[in-house]
Amino acid sequence: MLRLSKLTDYATVILSYMAKDRSRVHGALEIAEATGIAQPTVSKILKILLKAGVLSSMRGAKGGYALAREPGRIAVATVISALEGPIALTECTASHKGCDQASGCRIQGNWHLINQKIANALESVTLADLILPFKQPEEVSIPVNQLFR
Repeated sequence: MLRLSKLTDYATVILSYMAKDRSRVHGALEIAEATGIAQPTVSKILKILLKAGVLSSMRGAKGGYALAREPGRIAVATVISALEGPIALTECTASHKGCDQASGCRIQGNWHLINQKIANALESVTLADLILPFKQPEEVSIPVNQLFR
């Protein structure tokens, strides 16, 4: 199962909140109150996203954080990489070092292909996509006799 950490999940919630009102800067306390995420956790995530270039910051009494670019130019892959590190399904797709089974592995190249497809899919989804209203997918009805052809 592919699973992202709570921090990455929280980061998408924080960024979605900020993207809905891009006209101003947001403080950590305000974001914490609006999202229900603990303020120390919000502060930690904001610092990570600032370092990754997803956010910009302004100091002072009226300071805070803002998106560094338009939501349509912030890929979900960028957010995931900022919090999780490189997107990789297996160790051999995370680094160029081989694993203990590298000498006998016949599928290593295929893992790179799979990993690249997933990374491309995550690159194609942006913060702008995340703030769109959710639409339930339409049900597609397939007759049972067509399922087992």
